[in-house]
Amino acid sequence: MFRVFISCFLVGALSITACGEEGYKSLFNGKDLTGWDGNPELWSVEDGVITGKTNGPDHLDHNQFLIWDGGEVGDFELKLEFRVLGDNNSGVQYRSKKMPNVGKWSVGGYQADIHGKPEYTGMLYDERGRGIVAQRGQKVTVDNEGKKHASSLDVAVDPIDVTDWHELTITCKGNHLKHAIDGVTTVEIIDDHEAEREMKGLIAFQVHRGPAMTAQFRNIRLKTLDQKKKSKKKTSQSKVRPENANPKWIWLNEGDQLAEKVFFRKEFELKGAIAAARLYTTCDDEMTIFLDGKKVLESSSWSEPVFFDLNPLIDEDAPGGKHVLAVEAKNSDGPAGLLVMLNFESGWRDAWSIVSDGSWKASTKPAKGWRNLDFKTPNSWKNAEVVAELTGGPWEMTDEKLLAAAKLKQPEATPIDQLITKKGFEVELLYSVPKDEEGSWVSMCTDPEGRLIVCDQYGGLFRVTPPGIRGATEVEIEPINLNIGEAQGLLWAFDSLYIVVNSGGKFTSGVYRATDTDGDDQLDQLTTLRQWEGGSGEHGPHAALLTPDGEGLYIVVGNKTALTEFASSRVPQIWDEDNMLPRAYGRGFMKGTPAPGGYISRIDPEGKNWELVTVGFRNEYDAALNADGELFTYDADMEWDINTPWYRPTRISHVLSGVDFGWRNGGGKFPEYFADTLPPVVNIGPGSPTGIVFGYGAKFPARYQKALFISDWSYGKMYAVHLKPDGASYTAEFEEFIAGTPLPLTDLVINPVDGAMYFAIGGRRVQSGLYRVTYTGKQSTEPVDASQKNGSKLRALRARLEKLHGEKHPRAVKIAWKHLSHPDRVIRTAARTAIEHRPISEWQELALKEPDPNARIEALLALCRTHRRPSKNDDEAVDTTPPDWSQPTQISKEDLELQTKILISLGELKPESLDRQQQLASLRVLQLALLRFGQPAAEVRDELIKHLNPMLPADSPEANSMLLDVLIYLQSPQAAAKGVALLNNAPSQEEQILYAKSLRHLQAGWTPELQEQYFNWFVKASGYRGGASFGMFVNNIKEEAVAHLNEEEKTRLEPILTKKPEGQVNPLAAEPRPFVKKWTMDELLPKVESSLVNRDFEHGRKMFGAANCFACHRFAGEGGAVGPDLTGLAGRFDRKYILESILDPSKVISDQYSAVQILTIDGKVIQGRIVNLAGDSFQINTNMLDPNAQVRVDRRQIEEMIPSRVSMMPQGLADTLNEEELLDLMAFLLSRGNRDDKMFSKPEQASATP
Repeated sequence: MFRVFISCFLVGALSITACGEEGYKSLFNGKDLTGWDGNPELWSVEDGVITGKTNGPDHLDHNQFLIWDGGEVGDFELKLEFRVLGDNNSGVQYRSKKMPNVGKWSVGGYQADIHGKPEYTGMLYDERGRGIVAQRGQKVTVDNEGKKHASSLDVAVDPIDVTDWHELTITCKGNHLKHAIDGVTTVEIIDDHEAEREMKGLIAFQVHRGPAMTAQFRNIRLKTLDQKKKSKKKTSQSKVRPENANPKWIWLNEGDQLAEKVFFRKEFELKGAIAAARLYTTCDDEMTIFLDGKKVLESSSWSEPVFFDLNPLIDEDAPGGKHVLAVEAKNSDGPAGLLVMLNFESGWRDAWSIVSDGSWKASTKPAKGWRNLDFKTPNSWKNAEVVAELTGGPWEMTDEKLLAAAKLKQPEATPIDQLITKKGFEVELLYSVPKDEEGSWVSMCTDPEGRLIVCDQYGGLFRVTPPGIRGATEVEIEPINLNIGEAQGLLWAFDSLYIVVNSGGKFTSGVYRATDTDGDDQLDQLTTLRQWEGGSGEHGPHAALLTPDGEGLYIVVGNKTALTEFASSRVPQIWDEDNMLPRAYGRGFMKGTPAPGGYISRIDPEGKNWELVTVGFRNEYDAALNADGELFTYDADMEWDINTPWYRPTRISHVLSGVDFGWRNGGGKFPEYFADTLPPVVNIGPGSPTGIVFGYGAKFPARYQKALFISDWSYGKMYAVHLKPDGASYTAEFEEFIAGTPLPLTDLVINPVDGAMYFAIGGRRVQSGLYRVTYTGKQSTEPVDASQKNGSKLRALRARLEKLHGEKHPRAVKIAWKHLSHPDRVIRTAARTAIEHRPISEWQELALKEPDPNARIEALLALCRTHRRPSKNDDEAVDTTPPDWSQPTQISKEDLELQTKILISLGELKPESLDRQQQLASLRVLQLALLRFGQPAAEVRDELIKHLNPMLPADSPEANSMLLDVLIYLQSPQAAAKGVALLNNAPSQEEQILYAKSLRHLQAGWTPELQEQYFNWFVKASGYRGGASFGMFVNNIKEEAVAHLNEEEKTRLEPILTKKPEGQVNPLAAEPRPFVKKWTMDELLPKVESSLVNRDFEHGRKMFGAANCFACHRFAGEGGAVGPDLTGLAGRFDRKYILESILDPSKVISDQYSAVQILTIDGKVIQGRIVNLAGDSFQINTNMLDPNAQVRVDRRQIEEMIPSRVSMMPQGLADTLNEEELLDLMAFLLSRGNRDDKMFSKPEQASATP
């Protein structure tokens, strides 16, 4: 009774305190949950405090929340006290929204995390969004592209006992967020990521799925911050677009006279990447201008305004992006004034200006450091005096005259003479799109009349009649008067226009249907079929196309599109992250986003019934059906991952029913050899996939009527992909069809009315254009039968199995089982998928006793995949960490028994009877048996270690990686020595990273010598090069490895841990290889043509690394991506051509990978390859060996752009190899990755099979 009395007294006292704080209101009455909404089974009031309790891992399917029902809050300060009991975490949500698609009482948005780990206590976590935004002790700016710039808050990150009461303060002002615990700031964030940030929303408290926990909250009070003051301040600092800018002439007086000298300062802050920074200025009489203390220009003639490109001087990666423009101005006699206009472009998102006006600070006397950013402007500095408007005073300046100082070029659509086109084809530029009126076109379709319908990425729809269609003699453009736009997918079907919107800020993402209700040839009615809430950026909904039966539509969406409500699913909804060890992270794009990624669904014409067809894509923009009704898509890469082992090039995938193609965020993407995914039809390389279409209906030669045409936006390439049946699926070869620099292709169609191809360029506000392609050669263009007879029986078998994909086929097991043993991997996958839809009780015993090796592996794989991981949270992408083997297993008796049966059944397979693919598949079954069921019994672990240790090293990097991952999960004492040996001998940085990222989780078996070798690798790796996330991936791996060291080990290893490499590093060579000789064709060609027998595949692979080929080129699934994939080289070129390309790379330069030479209007020369575009800005890669070596070039400042006559491939790479090494390298290049090619001897290899 006494305790209850004291609790009530304290609650009353706290309430009085809350009410007494000026401007705060209490959100909790201390008695009950009035004003709050949550699950009554979880939330209550105990001893006068809000209390949430869970009972253990199986209690909740998803995180649940107690939601304050007082409405949304925007700018505020929230104070409360909290504590958390149990091995779990909680959090306080703010600016959040309800997520009914996840479940009742679920929300997503900003969260102040309440976590026992010091670096997580008080951090900012984006629930159901970006994951961790800022860890404790960090000040983070997130730019508009989602890139995080972190610096230290200089506060201690010491453990906080969250079982005790602590005060949490959350302060939100616009995009500025701050958390504090017990008065000490834990994080501070500037969130400029418009697509993902939240500016207002709900307040809620969390109980987390997982172990039993209790979360308690009290003394909760809220203060709404003054919106009027905020609004006023924002207005005074709001951005002004260049077309609305109004620079003024400014100066200072001394007494009643014009000052002879005036010193001006204007501080400004940039957020995110800047595509252009153009300075226009003049002064009467003289001026010297400085940026951040560095002199940039001088001028002494006011009648001739001057221009300067500031972009190269702006440090885009500086957190905060603060700068100062300083001007020293002089007046000799007569009128005096300074006029400045600084125009910025962020590319496709925004443009704004800073101009001279009364906000500039000025003084007639300089002060020490006045030109520098860190100068503290004293009170003696005044606001500048406006002496005249732009066109006023004696100067009578005009906008036109000021802007003419730059002599900027007016962008137009890429002219035809800059295109490289397949022989026999002709391209016409029909229309250069006026950007200000009609935007930048990203999607296109044809209507029944042969007219085109197009859409601006950030605007509306237009109907385009090309010349020759409906009697038009020139391009006719008319707007479509519907309140809809921002479409990235358009389709005319069922007498309607289907519009797939990927929101650019005006319209909600979704699928819409437009119709003409009165027959006047004008679309006038818009129906919403399905919407997706929340931001998805450029990874949202994309395309729509007819299904092969003509009765429905396929809808194509990227990996930031939430799963919608499906009436049925061909995909067994059993996906998980399924990484054997926790993945590595780089910049953190989409961190926390769970599987399954991008997907394709089927809907009926009314959009009422949705069926999930295929998942696991990254960002597939479009899809197309071949003549046999088979669906294909062109999936995106993650260019930031280039030169890491999880980089997946852009790829053509055969969209197969029920398949998970294995996209996972960060470093968790499935390699194509994993048995629970399928490989692509063909890898294309780096790029940005956009529209695709088959050539059916085109008046083209037969080869190109059958081709699949695909568009690459960033590299300006259209490829013709030639598919060839291969079993139940396809393989393909591809060739460049049209290329231009730049040529940002967005969409393409074959017009059935005139038989021409039409394609558009545009996107991200770059200059848009419409082109037409016709054939003018001599080959026949008569229509051909494009159907493929080869493989039709296997494809028909696959189709029969795919009809079983669903839950309503009770005979599925009986029909599909016999096909689990099929030699075709695609057939086996289709059969397994059918079985995975059925209850396990129907087929578990069959799986465990199946005699055929193929069938047993597939059946055991299904048994593992259909078992839900006990700790799985559908809302989070959380990896399984290696168990604490000092503790007994926590899995149930039933699960332990089934796991053991699976492992015994797997172990009954005879290693010597399995081929390489079966060995890898059996290793994957082993991994999933551990991941999905959990920690096995101690004796099982010991047997696994005993059995697996002798298998490492195996005969391939793939088997080595999978085996090492399992042994580290098991904490084998031998894994350290074996893993470090693999690390030291791996020829490519990708393979090295495979081993290094796994070894960071190993805590057993380390010796001082092994630790030194391992951490010395990080010294070398910090000199490697890759995509934008590469260095962050390596640092993440190192940080987590260091975290496992004790203090004595850190002290001993400190010289290594702090050591830095000098410059770029060859991944293979510990030391630079010595020069051997300058090889000639005459010396080597006879031997290459006659002596490639008994060669060594693995040695050739090492030479591929020693010559630094892996830095740029992929081969057999590993290597860089800025150069062409060389795996299929032998199928396209003879031995002489390949050898010549190695010895003299500039003799013949592939158009596909050629560089450009750019001359700017101020005389600069830049040579490289265009890799990205935004607005009027080009991103140029200047070094193939370093994908991140990029510079921006303002397109409007380009005087001339021509193809470079010099290859980006360095000269002399073969000069460090001796004859035997060169011959092994040539055999490796000619092998197409086949270790069993007759060129190689066959040494005895160990089997890698559990």
